[in-house]
Amino acid sequence: MELADLHIFRTVVTEGGITRAAVRLNRVQSNVTTRVRQLEADLGVELFVREGRRLNLSAAGRQLLAYAERLLDLAEEARHAVQDATPRGRLRLGSMESTAAVRLPGPLAGFHRAYPEVRLELSTGDTRRLVAQVLAGELDACLVAEPVDDPRLEKRALFEEELVIVTEAGHGPVHSARDLAASTIITFAPGCAYRKRLEDWLARDGILAERVVEVSSYHAILGCLVAGMGVALLPRAVLENYPGADLLAAHPLPGRSGLVNTVALWRRGAAIPAVSALVEQLAGSVDQSLEQAA
Repeated sequence: MELADLHIFRTVVTEGGITRAAVRLNRVQSNVTTRVRQLEADLGVELFVREGRRLNLSAAGRQLLAYAERLLDLAEEARHAVQDATPRGRLRLGSMESTAAVRLPGPLAGFHRAYPEVRLELSTGDTRRLVAQVLAGELDACLVAEPVDDPRLEKRALFEEELVIVTEAGHGPVHSARDLAASTIITFAPGCAYRKRLEDWLARDGILAERVVEVSSYHAILGCLVAGMGVALLPRAVLENYPGADLLAAHPLPGRSGLVNTVALWRRGAAIPAVSALVEQLAGSVDQSLEQAA
């Protein structure tokens, strides 16, 4: 049993089948199929229950997957431990769109100046998808909203965001979720941490949104709000950086219910030097902002 075989096996599981795994691994499908069958022959068990073209993990497959993740992560940790600790090479960073737009421009500029040999690749997405990509090894780290609790991950809190209910300027006061009972919610698809927080806040008062409109960017959300199409839950910092902010109204949530931490996440024991350097750069920018505010 080789690490390469375990990597192929895990990729088939995370990608949901041979075809997508072959694309991810840049291999032909027949090669992936052969390697999986060789691994099964080596172990003397079937790792998948085959139903036509569908592959479902068998009981033995589920057991092996847990060991495969631990072995592959340990191998990655060993590889990084013996390599040069100077940050260089590719850094795959995922971020929520709001964090990328509001919090990253300044710190990333400083990071590029400090570590010119790092080639940073930034992608945006919702919290659930970004966490899954880190666990699958598709991202080196991500910046997402709490809560995220997974023993396979390490994290560091970086930013505290204030979330506010945003409406068109002429909307009435929002003192509780009941004031939004007949409202249309403008939000991202399921998987967005801010959407879940809004839905939970409404549910505590037994409120169900009249309609949910899903869009793919904050620019689209803000445009819908200006047009009076509905309401949204957004970081106050996003609204403050929007040119049309005077056409909108921000309604704070009570107490600390509107405060949420943005954290950096990476696989436990697998932080490459570039990840550690970036996290320190981001933490330093937060400390500097606090000193300036004081």
